[in-house]
Amino acid sequence: MSSAPLIELINVTKIYGKGDAEVRALDGLHLTIPEGQFLAVMGASGSGKSTCMNMLGCLDVPTSGDHLFRGVEVGRLSMEQRALLRRNYLGFVFQGFNLLARTNARENVELPLIYRGVRAKDRRARAIEALGMVGLAGRETHAPNELSGGQQQRVAIARAMVTNPAVLLADEPTGNLDSQRSDEIMRLLVRLNAERGITIIMVTHDAHMASFAQRIVQFKDGRLLSDEMNARPA
Repeated sequence: MSSAPLIELINVTKIYGKGDAEVRALDGLHLTIPEGQFLAVMGASGSGKSTCMNMLGCLDVPTSGDHLFRGVEVGRLSMEQRALLRRNYLGFVFQGFNLLARTNARENVELPLIYRGVRAKDRRARAIEALGMVGLAGRETHAPNELSGGQQQRVAIARAMVTNPAVLLADEPTGNLDSQRSDEIMRLLVRLNAERGITIIMVTHDAHMASFAQRIVQFKDGRLLSDEMNARPA
């Protein structure tokens, strides 16, 4: 894991509304994320963690302060440039699996490659490889309703990983799963982080899920309440 910053938020403030309706979602936030780190983001509703994730996912820009991705000031990019950054460097996993119901596992995983213009033969090969990586070899032609919740989330992770992103942003990735499936997904994320060196940034309200991360930050009122390195479970 490199110690060089992949992402830096420097004195970032995000304000919504004006006057009496003003909401300061982020308030002078400083956060540095090295390449290859597994970071868990925690905090109560309204703490700023979701706003922070939207910014890290290049879906929003600061009202003031700097957001740097590999030294590039994201806030100065156009919407089209930010969309290219998301497409080329970021992968997203959500609490809802967001799979197309009438499309099999392999075809779901191929979707990001279609947007990139990858030819059909290569898409198929890369999707099969990604499904094997998450433990779903042999289930490529299964529809979502033929897979368990944990398997559906594995398909979603394969879809996010098929483009070889630098960063995987996971928003409550185990929120719809039971405890056993949740642990399986977390151990998969730990393995992908360790073996592929991918940077993972995960929002969770669950302290047990956060315990799988290398570093845990807690948000309160748009600021960092705590920032600690973590000894992960065996």
